[in-house]
Amino acid sequence: MKSIDTKCVQAGYEPKNGEPRVLPIVQSTTYVYETPEAMGDLFDLKASGYFYTRIGNPTNAGLEDKVNALEGGVGALATASGMSATMLAVLNLASSGDNFIASSNIYGGTYNLFNVTLRRMGIDCRFVENDTIAEDIEALIDDKTKFIFIETIANPAGKVADFDKFSAIAKKYGLVLVCDNTISTPYICRPFEYGVNVIVHASTKYLDGHATSVGGIIVDGGNFDYLGNPRYPLFNNPDDSYHGMVFAKDFGSACFITRARVVGMRDLGAIMAPMNAFLTVLGIDTLHLRMPRHSENALALAKALKNSDAVEWVKYAGLEDDADYERAQKYFTKGYCAGMVSFGIKGGKEAAMKFQKALGLFKIVTHIADSRSCVLHPATTTHRQLSDKDLEAAGVPANLIRLSVGTEGIEDILADVLGALEVSQK
Repeated sequence: MKSIDTKCVQAGYEPKNGEPRVLPIVQSTTYVYETPEAMGDLFDLKASGYFYTRIGNPTNAGLEDKVNALEGGVGALATASGMSATMLAVLNLASSGDNFIASSNIYGGTYNLFNVTLRRMGIDCRFVENDTIAEDIEALIDDKTKFIFIETIANPAGKVADFDKFSAIAKKYGLVLVCDNTISTPYICRPFEYGVNVIVHASTKYLDGHATSVGGIIVDGGNFDYLGNPRYPLFNNPDDSYHGMVFAKDFGSACFITRARVVGMRDLGAIMAPMNAFLTVLGIDTLHLRMPRHSENALALAKALKNSDAVEWVKYAGLEDDADYERAQKYFTKGYCAGMVSFGIKGGKEAAMKFQKALGLFKIVTHIADSRSCVLHPATTTHRQLSDKDLEAAGVPANLIRLSVGTEGIEDILADVLGALEVSQK
């Protein structure tokens, strides 16, 4: 399969003669083997197969293989949520005493994980602005730095990652580059093609696309050489829990995702439920149809917002005068920029409250990126835990409204938003 459209529909599960056409839901925790030797080989990683759903499940594998095919990696791991995907990826690379660099223009939950929870665990995050110059980023790197973390499209700031800059720094210092590709999805952007080594997703968002299933995915690009790299002892030192196995040596280009599964998932247990994996696969079947519609609707709405007297500014990389327009044209398939539009409403928080209450089609929910349009005021919801200083660093001013533009008719979307804006200024 060459076309990503075909991969959305067909990749991940290939039924054999007489088997179900649709990926089955394997609702079982355990799997039967005829001999203890066969089971022992699975535990020693000498054979492939399923022995306990915390480590692997056939339904989850269908989802993992589909997303891996879309991203162009060597393997994937489905997790219980997007946050658990990020946490597992971090702990697969860093330990207490280590540090990493992250763009401050990231999802609020991720920012809090990095800024508070990981610091309590002894892992230090060094934040940089998305547009910080390379020299200033490099000044933060030392021998304990393990990776760089970016978002393809920052939620809710809407900024587009400078892959060229961050991948050049990562290569120069032998660092893993991790990217959250949730908002763009592999239909719009494939970060492995721009130097990223590990991708994480909140599959809860566009991959599912219908607000039915919480989940996450880690995808390994297989394009980073861990073997012999002194920054990564977890991959180069013998693992006592697997009789001295050395992951970088024994699993080669797939060592990251293998270790994430058999160590990270084994110990933390943040596995996706098979039913959620099944529903997410159904969502991805139409990803290639939904993402263009989301993007087209969002662009039309962004243009209308630019002409509204109730709006101070609009952030959408699909607008020709947007600061990230050129990056979007460079990195994104057909220039699509997904369905998230952020704008600054005149009148600050008070106007933001009036605006949300006046909406009809757009619903106030703690979510983004499904077929139904929704709205949120991040400063008082998803980013509520951040200080004013941290809000500014994350690119989330108090007047920012985040719109998740769905796949409804554009005439209804425009009427709802523009009508509510009028009410907000009274």
